[in-house]
Formats: sequence, C-alpha cells, structure tokens
Amino acid sequence: MKIGYARVSTRDQNLEMQTDALTNAGCEMIFKETASGAKTDRVELVRLLSHIRKGDIVVVYKLDRLGRSLKHLLEVVAELSAKDVGIQSISDAIDTTTPQGRLFFNISGCFAEFERDLIRERTKAGLEAARARGRKGGRRQGMTKEAEQKAILAESYYREGKLGVNQIAVEIGVSKMTLYKYLRYRKVPISAYQKSE
Repeated sequence: MKIGYARVSTRDQNLEMQTDALTNAGCEMIFKETASGAKTDRVELVRLLSHIRKGDIVVVYKLDRLGRSLKHLLEVVAELSAKDVGIQSISDAIDTTTPQGRLFFNISGCFAEFERDLIRERTKAGLEAARARGRKGGRRQGMTKEAEQKAILAESYYREGKLGVNQIAVEIGVSKMTLYKYLRYRKVPISAYQKSE
C-alpha cells in the first residue's frame, strides 16, 4: 500500500499541490501536517509511522517534507527500513525500494557521519590549542569587576531618583546604552528607568 505524507511549514501555505501529486502517484491514504521544518513534534508523522506495515511504501513530494535535517531524515529512513517499508520521493526521483535508492541513502548517511566526526575533531583541536595558549573554554564572564561595580553604582543612583539616565551615564563614565545594559544586569525594570529620562 502506498501512503502519502504532505507537510507545509505555516497555515498560510497550501497542501493541495503536494496532495494532488501524492494522489496521482497512487497513494491510498495521505497524512497531512502543518509544522515548521525545525519543529520536533509532528503528530501526523508519528501517526504515519505507527500506521505503516511491512511492504508499504511511504511517498512524499520532496524529501525535505519528511525530515527536519539530513540526520533526522536518515533516522526516519532507518526506522522505515527496519519495518521493511520503502520511501519514494516524487520530485527527487528517489525510491528506496530499488538498490540504487538504498545506495543513495547509505552514501548520504556516510557523508553525514563523516561531517559530524570532522566537526568534533575541529572543536577538540580548537579547545586544545586555546588551552595551550592559556585560554579556557566555556562561556565568558558576564561583566568585569569594574563594570559590575559601576552597575551597582548606576542602580543606587537610579533608586535614589535624584539623577536622570543621561546624568547617571555621565556620572559613572559610560554611554547611555551601556548604562541600560548595567541596569538590566541589576534587574531594574526598563520602564522604570525610561521614565527618568
């Protein structure tokens, strides 16, 4: 049995072109979804994966409709293959029920794994080089001690209510934008200090 899966990213987009193509391809059932490519929660895709049986073929208009990324696509294909279910993509002219289609996916999987290994190695080498120069990895400190002291001073000036934002900035020797950053850092509400300008 051929089962179609159609997806659009937003409600403004139309599923008709995909569903027409899937119907013409011989799909007896079509699961329709509205979900962005980055979204992990795809109710209809989950329903499709629980519905399919051995020997079925999942048909999509384009492969990017099925997977959020190459990694996710390969995971879906692996899950379908384990259930002895094939995939056909109308636009990409790919069919995993053929030896050539399976070869394409295996090669893609190898490239994806190779790319992940390269990224891991580059990251590791970069961290080691930074450590050799005395730098530590991780997140930078939010503020220097001097900046933090100025932030405390800025807050106390504001809370006293004697100086406006421009005057406080001049008094502690920072720009108005830096003062705003300090006040946010001290969790002073934006609306509060805007009234004092």
